[in-house]
Amino acid sequence: MKKIYKNKKNTLPTWARAAAACGVLFLGSCSEEFLKPDPLSFYEPAATFSTESGLMSAMAICDRHLKLYYAHPDHNEVLMMGTEYIFSDMMVASATDKKSMLCDVANMLTPTTDDQTLNDLDRTNSLWYFWQETYKGILYANTIIQFVDEVEDLDEAIKNTYKGRAYFHRAFRYMALVFQYGDVPLVTKVLAVPKQNYRSTKRDAILDMITADMEKAVEWVPDQKDMNMIGMVNKGACRMLLAKCYLATGEYAKAKEQTDILIDQSGYALVKSNFGTFNDGGEPRTWPIERNVIWDLHRPENKLIAANTEVIMGLPNRGADAESFVKMITMRVLYPFYFDNDYVKAKDGKRALMNYARNNTKYDPKYDYARAFGRGVATFRPTYWSTHSLWALNGTEDNDDLRHNASVGNWVCMDSLRVNNKDSKHFGEYIALFDDKGELLCTDTLRRWYDVPHYKLYLEDVVKEAQLSANDFRGATNGGIADWYQYRLAEAYLLRAEAKFYLNPSDPTIKDDLNELRSRAQCSQLYTGAVTIGDIMNERARELYWEEWRNVELTRVSLCLARSGKPDEWGNTYSLSDFDKQTGTDKEGGSYWYQRVVRCGGMYNSGVTISISSTGLTSVSYTMDKKNIYWPIPYAAITANSKGALAQNVGYDGYDPATPKWETWQEAVADEEKTE
Repeated sequence: MKKIYKNKKNTLPTWARAAAACGVLFLGSCSEEFLKPDPLSFYEPAATFSTESGLMSAMAICDRHLKLYYAHPDHNEVLMMGTEYIFSDMMVASATDKKSMLCDVANMLTPTTDDQTLNDLDRTNSLWYFWQETYKGILYANTIIQFVDEVEDLDEAIKNTYKGRAYFHRAFRYMALVFQYGDVPLVTKVLAVPKQNYRSTKRDAILDMITADMEKAVEWVPDQKDMNMIGMVNKGACRMLLAKCYLATGEYAKAKEQTDILIDQSGYALVKSNFGTFNDGGEPRTWPIERNVIWDLHRPENKLIAANTEVIMGLPNRGADAESFVKMITMRVLYPFYFDNDYVKAKDGKRALMNYARNNTKYDPKYDYARAFGRGVATFRPTYWSTHSLWALNGTEDNDDLRHNASVGNWVCMDSLRVNNKDSKHFGEYIALFDDKGELLCTDTLRRWYDVPHYKLYLEDVVKEAQLSANDFRGATNGGIADWYQYRLAEAYLLRAEAKFYLNPSDPTIKDDLNELRSRAQCSQLYTGAVTIGDIMNERARELYWEEWRNVELTRVSLCLARSGKPDEWGNTYSLSDFDKQTGTDKEGGSYWYQRVVRCGGMYNSGVTISISSTGLTSVSYTMDKKNIYWPIPYAAITANSKGALAQNVGYDGYDPATPKWETWQEAVADEEKTE
């Protein structure tokens, strides 16, 4: 029986922890104490990593750090994934009680927007995490790469396995950075002396480096079937990341080859029938679940079991051990905020939705929405497109699609809830958005009224389940199971379809890859003709919601379209020289990322100001600029790099096209050990 790998908290020695905090000085300011060397370890890193246990500690923190992108609570807000999604076609920030809510992005996003000084409780983004913490993750990986050869009594194959896994971690993080920030500093070494004269390295140079690294990783890292632990980097995960590298560098045939191997030769298979443990969804008398393959596929307790032939790499997150478990409170952050006050009213004006604990005399198990859906606060909400228009194919909204199916319980529509306030004469009736006179019954449709992909976001709150007095269910808190997917085979089909599109948009087999996923989801509508890049990105949105890094993927595809010269679904083509160097909020031009955000999402740059009921904001305008395809390089990073110059991105304060950059990764690496 294979063991679930629980990546423990930081067990690195003092010198490595100090380096993580400020060894790469451009990450931000450092307190003086971090500059003082530890005489027992700082000058003797080879001694610190003279055994395999030192490497294992470094690898454990790499793995745990990866999980934190998806699950880190950020003061109960899960801001990292939310940040990725509000820069996409699928979601917007909606926590209107936060005065710094990032909605007017075109005007609010600056190099000082998020420097980690703003109270977490007053913001809806975590740009600082993606810069600072991602570079920490790179340092952890660099530690392994740099010192593994110093460990005696390890044969070459074992050393290469460590290197390959570390290459994965470093490549994954650089893949994110170059599509979030563009040209960024390339760091490949752990330096004894802090460096303050970095230059930015061009995006394509970094992509070239990580592609070469991942080619080695695919060769060196073992298949999952040859490992005795589940949850560590395996060959399949390396192959998936290599396919994305090949797409980004324009080597589309090689990308297709890697996905062919994953789909046809690696022992994986899409799960097409019920399997594993059936979770009834908290309170089946309130919200019954008709067991189905999509529901089972996304239950945390089923994600890493042997019967799941689809998982390529998962992120273990379970148990009461605080060293390994991280809260994942999707039911708090992503479900509508309809409890408290008269946010949603019944037609007689009474409050429609009450939140009674099970020991309350008014409690009725047929209306326990807190246990079924959690006590949501809607920090982020989906766009109308992602909950409605997205699900249409061939002119028909496909409600048979199990990923959008309310009749089996996978999808929650607001008007499927019933008035549970016994003081209302409409008790037991379905709630409504308007009364019989057409008056709005919801005080804030931005935050209080929207559909939810319940199958993807429901997590059992085992702590609150044990408390009859509890009425604040949030998801996976302080234990339980919150395993998540890093990669699964479904994405390989989507990547293969994409590679085929760049090679030949008329390839009739592109639709077959998409239809594999649609057939598994029991869709009534399938692709029948030519497939566009928009079809592929739509299917990604349906299949990989809250799994993929949506902003990163849209930007990566923007580069692929510009590099390949292939048109988007509207017939637009893009120039490699300027697709990501334009500014403005008009609907013409920009990148494919910008066109998707504005056209599909439909909330940014709509010209509509939304009236809301909030203790913070009173109205909300959503804007996005073409320049926002890349986030600004943080001002703190630029000033900390006091003996050099980091290049700011187009359109932001401090941009200077004359700022020198490294053209190749080899130049950047050669410069790393030079200081001024």
